[in-house]
Amino acid sequence: MEKYVIRQIGRPDPGVLEQFGQFDVSTVYEAQGKIGLIRGIRPVQQGASICGPAVTAVCYAGDNLMIHAAIEVCQPGDVLVVSTIGEGTHGMVGELIVTALMRRGVKGLIIDSGVRDVRRIREMGFPVWAKAISPEGTTKSRGGWVNAEAVCGGCVVRPGDLVLADDDGIVTVRREDAPAVIELVRQRMAREEKTKERIMNGELSVDFYHLRETLAKEKVNYYDTGRDRPAT
Repeated sequence: MEKYVIRQIGRPDPGVLEQFGQFDVSTVYEAQGKIGLIRGIRPVQQGASICGPAVTAVCYAGDNLMIHAAIEVCQPGDVLVVSTIGEGTHGMVGELIVTALMRRGVKGLIIDSGVRDVRRIREMGFPVWAKAISPEGTTKSRGGWVNAEAVCGGCVVRPGDLVLADDDGIVTVRREDAPAVIELVRQRMAREEKTKERIMNGELSVDFYHLRETLAKEKVNYYDTGRDRPAT
Protein backbone atom coordinates (compact mmCIF):
# COMPACT_ATOMS: atom_id res chain seq x y z
CA MET A 1 0.00 0.00 0.00
CA GLU A 2 1.39 3.40 -0.99
CA LYS A 3 2.23 5.76 1.85
CA TYR A 4 2.20 9.46 1.09
CA VAL A 5 2.07 13.12 2.12
CA ILE A 6 -0.27 15.47 0.28
CA ARG A 7 0.96 19.04 0.61
CA GLN A 8 -2.04 21.02 -0.64
CA ILE A 9 -5.68 20.53 0.37
CA GLY A 10 -8.92 22.43 -0.11
CA ARG A 11 -10.10 24.44 2.88
CA PRO A 12 -13.43 26.05 3.77
CA ASP A 13 -14.00 29.67 2.84
CA PRO A 14 -12.71 32.05 5.56
CA GLY A 15 -16.20 33.50 5.93
CA VAL A 16 -17.59 30.05 6.64
CA LEU A 17 -14.91 29.43 9.25
CA GLU A 18 -15.67 32.75 10.90
CA GLN A 19 -19.35 31.90 11.23
CA PHE A 20 -18.67 28.42 12.63
CA GLY A 21 -16.34 29.99 15.16
CA GLN A 22 -19.45 31.44 16.83
CA PHE A 23 -21.09 28.02 17.29
CA ASP A 24 -20.66 25.31 19.91
CA VAL A 25 -20.07 21.62 19.28
CA SER A 26 -23.34 20.30 20.67
CA THR A 27 -25.48 22.66 18.62
CA VAL A 28 -23.64 21.87 15.38
CA TYR A 29 -23.87 18.12 16.06
CA GLU A 30 -27.61 18.29 16.67
CA ALA A 31 -28.31 20.70 13.83
CA GLN A 32 -26.62 18.61 11.15
CA GLY A 33 -28.60 15.49 12.09
CA LYS A 34 -26.49 14.01 14.91
CA ILE A 35 -23.56 13.09 12.69
CA GLY A 36 -19.87 13.96 12.63
CA LEU A 37 -19.16 13.27 16.30
CA ILE A 38 -15.64 12.18 17.28
CA ARG A 39 -16.06 9.91 20.30
CA GLY A 40 -13.81 8.91 23.18
CA ILE A 41 -11.46 11.91 22.92
CA ARG A 42 -11.57 14.47 25.71
CA PRO A 43 -10.20 17.98 26.21
CA VAL A 44 -6.90 18.16 28.05
CA GLN A 45 -7.74 21.70 29.20
CA GLN A 46 -10.93 23.54 30.13
CA GLY A 47 -12.50 26.50 28.43
CA ALA A 48 -10.82 26.16 25.04
CA SER A 49 -12.70 26.13 21.75
CA ILE A 50 -11.32 25.87 18.23
CA CYS A 51 -12.64 25.81 14.69
CA GLY A 52 -10.59 25.13 11.59
CA PRO A 53 -9.91 22.84 8.63
CA ALA A 54 -8.49 19.40 9.29
CA VAL A 55 -5.00 18.34 8.34
CA THR A 56 -4.92 14.60 8.95
CA ALA A 57 -2.05 12.34 9.99
CA VAL A 58 -2.50 8.57 10.00
CA CYS A 59 0.17 6.90 12.14
CA TYR A 60 0.87 3.43 13.40
CA ALA A 61 0.15 3.16 17.11
CA GLY A 62 3.20 4.12 19.13
CA ASP A 63 4.99 5.80 16.21
CA ASN A 64 4.79 9.53 15.55
CA LEU A 65 6.82 9.82 12.34
CA MET A 66 3.84 11.09 10.34
CA ILE A 67 3.03 13.77 12.92
CA HIS A 68 6.46 15.23 12.22
CA ALA A 69 5.72 14.99 8.50
CA ALA A 70 2.35 16.71 8.98
CA ILE A 71 3.85 19.74 10.70
CA GLU A 72 5.44 20.80 7.42
CA VAL A 73 2.14 20.97 5.53
CA CYS A 74 0.07 22.66 8.25
CA GLN A 75 -0.98 26.24 7.60
CA PRO A 76 -2.10 28.93 10.06
CA GLY A 77 -5.61 28.20 11.30
CA ASP A 78 -5.48 24.45 10.66
CA VAL A 79 -6.43 21.76 13.17
CA LEU A 80 -4.19 18.68 13.20
CA VAL A 81 -6.23 15.47 13.46
CA VAL A 82 -4.19 12.35 14.28
CA SER A 83 -5.52 8.80 13.99
CA THR A 84 -3.70 5.54 14.55
CA ILE A 85 -3.62 2.10 13.01
CA GLY A 86 -3.86 -0.20 16.00
CA GLU A 87 -4.78 0.65 19.58
CA GLY A 88 -2.34 2.66 21.63
CA THR A 89 -2.14 5.29 24.34
CA HIS A 90 1.48 6.33 23.89
CA GLY A 91 2.39 9.95 24.52
CA MET A 92 2.72 10.67 20.82
CA VAL A 93 2.78 14.46 21.22
CA GLY A 94 4.57 16.49 23.86
CA GLU A 95 5.97 19.96 24.44
CA LEU A 96 8.36 19.94 21.47
CA ILE A 97 5.76 18.99 18.85
CA VAL A 98 3.30 21.47 20.35
CA THR A 99 5.96 24.16 20.09
CA ALA A 100 6.39 23.32 16.40
CA LEU A 101 2.62 23.34 15.81
CA MET A 102 2.26 26.72 17.49
CA ARG A 103 5.11 28.05 15.37
CA ARG A 104 3.12 27.00 12.27
CA GLY A 105 -0.02 28.76 13.54
CA VAL A 106 -1.99 25.55 14.11
CA LYS A 107 -5.10 26.17 16.22
CA GLY A 108 -5.19 22.85 18.05
CA LEU A 109 -4.66 19.10 18.10
CA ILE A 110 -7.14 16.20 18.03
CA ILE A 111 -5.43 12.87 18.65
CA ASP A 112 -6.86 9.37 18.93
CA SER A 113 -3.98 8.37 21.19
CA GLY A 114 -2.04 9.87 24.08
CA VAL A 115 -0.14 13.06 24.84
CA ARG A 116 2.42 13.95 27.48
CA ASP A 117 4.05 17.05 29.01
CA VAL A 118 0.49 18.01 29.80
CA ARG A 119 1.24 20.63 32.47
CA ARG A 120 3.58 22.42 30.11
CA ILE A 121 1.10 22.20 27.21
CA ARG A 122 -1.58 23.75 29.42
CA GLU A 123 0.81 26.53 30.41
CA MET A 124 1.53 27.15 26.74
CA GLY A 125 -2.19 27.57 26.07
CA PHE A 126 -2.30 25.17 23.14
CA PRO A 127 -5.69 23.39 22.88
CA VAL A 128 -5.49 19.59 22.81
CA TRP A 129 -8.12 16.86 22.76
CA ALA A 130 -6.70 13.38 23.38
CA LYS A 131 -7.74 9.81 24.15
CA ALA A 132 -5.16 9.43 26.91
CA ILE A 133 -2.37 11.06 28.87
CA SER A 134 0.77 8.94 29.10
CA PRO A 135 4.53 9.41 29.48
CA GLU A 136 5.17 6.36 27.28
CA GLY A 137 7.47 7.25 24.41
CA THR A 138 7.20 6.49 20.70
CA THR A 139 9.30 5.42 17.77
CA LYS A 140 9.78 7.44 14.57
CA SER A 141 10.28 4.65 12.07
CA ARG A 142 6.96 3.70 10.47
CA GLY A 143 5.61 5.52 7.46
CA GLY A 144 1.95 6.39 7.12
CA TRP A 145 -0.17 9.10 5.56
CA VAL A 146 -0.66 12.85 5.75
CA ASN A 147 -3.85 14.30 4.34
CA ALA A 148 -5.48 10.96 3.67
CA GLU A 149 -8.96 10.07 4.84
CA ALA A 150 -8.67 9.17 8.52
CA VAL A 151 -10.90 7.47 11.08
CA CYS A 152 -10.60 9.31 14.38
CA GLY A 153 -12.77 8.43 17.35
CA GLY A 154 -15.00 6.38 15.08
CA CYS A 155 -15.60 9.29 12.69
CA VAL A 156 -14.30 9.60 9.13
CA VAL A 157 -12.35 12.84 8.78
CA ARG A 158 -11.24 14.06 5.39
CA PRO A 159 -8.55 16.66 4.77
CA GLY A 160 -10.14 20.11 4.72
CA ASP A 161 -13.25 19.07 6.64
CA LEU A 162 -14.25 21.59 9.25
CA VAL A 163 -13.44 20.62 12.86
CA LEU A 164 -14.98 22.20 15.95
CA ALA A 165 -13.89 21.30 19.47
CA ASP A 166 -14.79 22.63 22.90
CA ASP A 167 -15.46 21.40 26.44
CA ASP A 168 -18.28 19.15 25.16
CA GLY A 169 -16.13 17.29 22.63
CA ILE A 170 -15.44 17.36 18.90
CA VAL A 171 -17.61 17.47 15.80
CA THR A 172 -16.69 17.53 12.11
CA VAL A 173 -18.57 19.05 9.19
CA ARG A 174 -17.88 18.03 5.63
CA ARG A 175 -16.40 20.96 3.74
CA GLU A 176 -19.04 20.88 1.01
CA ASP A 177 -21.86 20.76 3.58
CA ALA A 178 -20.64 23.65 5.70
CA PRO A 179 -22.70 26.50 4.15
CA ALA A 180 -25.94 24.51 4.49
CA VAL A 181 -25.11 23.50 8.06
CA ILE A 182 -24.70 27.17 9.01
CA GLU A 183 -28.36 27.75 8.19
CA LEU A 184 -29.42 24.63 10.10
CA VAL A 185 -27.47 25.79 13.15
CA ARG A 186 -29.04 29.23 13.04
CA GLN A 187 -32.51 27.69 12.84
CA ARG A 188 -31.77 25.48 15.84
CA MET A 189 -30.41 28.39 17.84
CA ALA A 190 -33.58 30.38 17.13
CA ARG A 191 -35.72 27.46 18.34
CA GLU A 192 -33.64 27.15 21.48
CA GLU A 193 -34.10 30.83 22.25
CA LYS A 194 -37.87 30.39 22.06
CA THR A 195 -37.62 27.35 24.32
CA LYS A 196 -35.63 29.36 26.88
CA GLU A 197 -38.36 31.99 26.85
CA ARG A 198 -40.98 29.36 27.59
CA ILE A 199 -38.93 27.99 30.48
CA MET A 200 -38.41 31.49 31.90
CA ASN A 201 -42.17 32.03 31.63
CA GLY A 202 -42.72 29.02 33.89
CA GLU A 203 -43.72 26.44 31.31
CA LEU A 204 -42.62 22.86 31.92
CA SER A 205 -40.68 20.93 29.30
CA VAL A 206 -42.76 17.85 30.08
CA ASP A 207 -45.72 19.82 28.70
CA PHE A 208 -44.35 21.73 25.72
CA TYR A 209 -42.47 18.65 24.52
CA HIS A 210 -45.70 16.63 24.95
CA LEU A 211 -43.91 14.12 27.15
CA ARG A 212 -46.86 13.29 29.35
CA GLU A 213 -48.22 11.11 26.55
CA THR A 214 -44.91 9.24 26.43
CA LEU A 215 -44.87 8.82 30.20
CA ALA A 216 -48.38 7.38 30.09
CA LYS A 217 -47.45 5.07 27.21
CA GLU A 218 -44.49 3.83 29.25
CA LYS A 219 -46.86 3.26 32.21
CA VAL A 220 -45.06 5.70 34.49
CA ASN A 221 -47.32 6.27 37.51
CA TYR A 222 -47.46 9.39 39.69
CA TYR A 223 -47.90 9.34 43.51
CA ASP A 224 -48.10 12.29 45.84
CA THR A 225 -45.79 10.59 48.34
CA GLY A 226 -43.84 7.39 48.55
CA ARG A 227 -46.38 6.08 51.09
CA ASP A 228 -49.09 6.26 48.42
CA ARG A 229 -47.29 3.76 46.22
CA PRO A 230 -48.73 0.23 46.53
CA ALA A 231 -46.46 -2.32 48.16
CA THR A 232 -44.91 -4.77 45.72
